[in-house]
Amino acid sequence: MDEPVRAAGAMPDPAEPTSEELMGEVAKGDERAFERLYQRLAGPVFGLVRRVLRDTAQSEEVAQEVLVELWRTAPRYSPERGSALNWALTLAHRRAVDRVRSTRAGTERERRATFEAGRGRPYDEVAEEVGNRWERRQVRRCLSHLTELQRESVLLAYYRGYTYREVAEVLSTPQGTIKTRLRDGLIRLRDCLGVTA
Repeated sequence: MDEPVRAAGAMPDPAEPTSEELMGEVAKGDERAFERLYQRLAGPVFGLVRRVLRDTAQSEEVAQEVLVELWRTAPRYSPERGSALNWALTLAHRRAVDRVRSTRAGTERERRATFEAGRGRPYDEVAEEVGNRWERRQVRRCLSHLTELQRESVLLAYYRGYTYREVAEVLSTPQGTIKTRLRDGLIRLRDCLGVTA
């Protein structure tokens, strides 16, 4: 479970509630509990979002949206499914990835509109969708050829936004092993997909 952050060597304060206990209070509408939870989770949430977006202003905006969503959806949180921190980071990663996709989609729409305006013919969205589906199917097929540790490492690091250290913790594997498996897995994916270096 997610315990409050303490100074190194400090004894736990039995009166200090865990993040999971605070989530229970937030689910009941307790604003003071949310303030405490906000102070505890704002830093890690912002850090994860910042790693995905790499833009401070957008990261602040998305982190704020995540924390508001945390308040709104607190009644749906279940400690049996994971710690409050992991739940908040999962929300943060999803929201950050959505922002990246939205930004890319907007840029791509503008590029296509400009390109097609110059060519004078409509853009073939069906062909693009077929191509995207084929690419996703190829990636899934190639992922299935990796070892279990390689596949889990790649999925956590590149689809969930975890750091090497976080992947090592989740998989209970030394960080050096994770780095090696990620490198080997990415090489195998590259070869399987026919991507030239």
